[in-house]
Amino acid sequence: MDKAPRQTLTAPIRRIRFAYVALFFCVWTGLIGVRLAWLQVVRHSDFVKRAAMQQQRTFEVAPRRGVMYDRNLRELAVTVQVDSIFAVPSEIGDNRASAAEILAEIVHADPRDSFTSKQQMLARFNASRNFAWVARRVDENTATRVRELNLKGVYFQKEFKRFYPNNDLAAQVLGYVGTDDTGLGGLEQKFDEEMHGEPGHMLTSVDAKRRVLGSEENQPMPGENLVLSIDANIQYMAERALDAQMEKMKAAHGTVVVQDPHTGQILALAISPRFNPNDQRHMEASVLQNLAVSDVYEPGSTFKLVTYSAALDGAGVQPTDIVDCQGGALTMYGRTLHDDKSDGHLGQVTVQYALEKSSDVGAAKMALKLGNQKFYDYMRGFGFGDRSGIELPSETRGLLRNPRKWGSTSILSMAIGQEVGVTPVQLVTMVSTIANGGVYMPPHVLLQSTDQMKGDPRLTPAAFRPSNQLPDKLPDGAHRVIKEMTSAKMRMMMQGIVTEGTGRRGALNGYSAGGKTGTAQKIDPATHTYSHTKLVASFAGFAPVSNPAISVAVVIDTPTVGTRYGAETSAPVFAEVAQQVLEYLGVPHDQPLKTKKDLLVAQKDVVDDAPADSTADLNAMFDDVNNLPADDPLRAAVNSKLANEQTTLVATTGNRVNAAWKPLQKEVALETHAEENTNTPEYSIPAPNPPPTAKHKDAVVVNAALRVSVPSFEGAALRSVVEKADAIGLRVQAVGSGLARDQIPAAGTMVPTGTEIVVRFSR
Repeated sequence: MDKAPRQTLTAPIRRIRFAYVALFFCVWTGLIGVRLAWLQVVRHSDFVKRAAMQQQRTFEVAPRRGVMYDRNLRELAVTVQVDSIFAVPSEIGDNRASAAEILAEIVHADPRDSFTSKQQMLARFNASRNFAWVARRVDENTATRVRELNLKGVYFQKEFKRFYPNNDLAAQVLGYVGTDDTGLGGLEQKFDEEMHGEPGHMLTSVDAKRRVLGSEENQPMPGENLVLSIDANIQYMAERALDAQMEKMKAAHGTVVVQDPHTGQILALAISPRFNPNDQRHMEASVLQNLAVSDVYEPGSTFKLVTYSAALDGAGVQPTDIVDCQGGALTMYGRTLHDDKSDGHLGQVTVQYALEKSSDVGAAKMALKLGNQKFYDYMRGFGFGDRSGIELPSETRGLLRNPRKWGSTSILSMAIGQEVGVTPVQLVTMVSTIANGGVYMPPHVLLQSTDQMKGDPRLTPAAFRPSNQLPDKLPDGAHRVIKEMTSAKMRMMMQGIVTEGTGRRGALNGYSAGGKTGTAQKIDPATHTYSHTKLVASFAGFAPVSNPAISVAVVIDTPTVGTRYGAETSAPVFAEVAQQVLEYLGVPHDQPLKTKKDLLVAQKDVVDDAPADSTADLNAMFDDVNNLPADDPLRAAVNSKLANEQTTLVATTGNRVNAAWKPLQKEVALETHAEENTNTPEYSIPAPNPPPTAKHKDAVVVNAALRVSVPSFEGAALRSVVEKADAIGLRVQAVGSGLARDQIPAAGTMVPTGTEIVVRFSR
């Protein structure tokens, strides 16, 4: 039987279909793989960030800003935690306007603070749904009042706030920080990066309903702490003395810098007026500048210390050499340099005397002995014309031109402190160079930067102890400027300025002192010439002379009361600051302590840039030197009345001497009949007691029986006064130097021979 043939299968068609399906799935799988690779590899980080944004909240944890200490580890600037207030506008809802109004009534205490005003607050509420500041870093009382409101959607957050425990103490040195904790002035700005620290982060996981599932915190790194060379006590002394003088002189601003001459460390840097860095809303831009390093002024006569130091060191000049001051006038290339007329037109005098009297001609001749280049080199050696490198922002290099750019008479100007601009820090460093033996020590206000806090045994106070030696290893920038012998001679000459010259108001009680006064005219912007009314009064000195412990520079800008010269304006500040600081440091006295009477005489016996017009205490001196009894008619009361009558008669007759004789003629006539007349007029002088017996050979006997008329000494020099008085048997007690300005008794008074007349001399 034949089998039927097998049916032909459609396998080829099925295989093709299978291939198509397989290919489709392969492509589909490949696309999925590529997509997964794209999402999980290429865009992995992007999706991780998006997931973190949805599931986590990251908060930046601000670091604690570093602390600033004084050298005794007293806190000058610290960081404390305070409350800041913020709101979630979406939770407040439609009550944003009323909430802003209620909150503003509490936090908007200062009208000038626009940030906390109702309008600004409402604008922030409308601009964001999740976060808006209400007020930042509020005080405890304000935070408590807001908490008591219990407003929905209003929360509190702890923030760090910079706090200055001593308010405005050393404000320009420390500086201040802004709202974002960024340093904006002083050391806060200079060391902002080091003191700011590294912020930390807090990572919080939340679910879809914003419920916290957990958190992870990365702790912040606190900033470094600064230990300054400032002594808070010395700083307070300097600021108090400066503020008092500023108020008295009605000046624009002033600066006092106290420095250790052997290390260059700044012990105090006082500027007035100051600001309170705790109250930033009321700070004025005009007081933020650190004038001690950024204010340039012409130093005037204080710069003569550089001139004389250079002449002694580089030109072989000696303090005892004779310099011809030419009557107070020096002409060079058509320009005439004049001394102050009150100097008495100095002629041939010693170099030391020319410095004591602050002769411009004498200083100019010292500079001419050096020449332009050599004089310039010494000025550069003292640190002028370059930044000192002190750790304060905005320091200027001052003004000092290269000799190639000098004019024909520039050397004359620079010799007396003109055509050169300096800062108070440069000035005090120059004085310290002279005081420490002739080595320039760069000024510093920073002792160390450390991560150690107060209380750590590794951080110890660096209390200032005066030393008479330079460090074994000199710091970078230190260099010798003048020889040690030159330094010793200059210290001796500067002591003479305080004891005999223009700086007598800088004298101390129990301590020797050396210094130099200066009065510089400011440039009038309108006329571009020197102003006769706007001055800068300065004094720079050190104490004690033999072993200087401190150097002090005082600069007072534009005083408007009194003589306005350096001797009257700045020297008293130096005396007060130096006296208090030396006693605070326990420096041994090198001179006998003075009595109140000696101090009173010393204060009145001052040589200044202008004549003294006060006759106060001359009567007391006259009574004392002549041992007058209480009822003696020659005492102060009689002389005061006589002086008043003389003044009246002078106005009438125009002749002081003749006017003085008129009441005395009446006095002599009445004196003859003193026993008969019981109504003795106020000018009558009763018969004196018998003359005292001399106790030693040098005693001067007052002959009461023989009387002479006191001549007029007005306008005469000391030698002429002594000769005139000696010719008629009178003695002279001289006060001051220069020409005679006042005398007690008044001219024409009948006094016994041997009486000591008190005469005030002034420039």
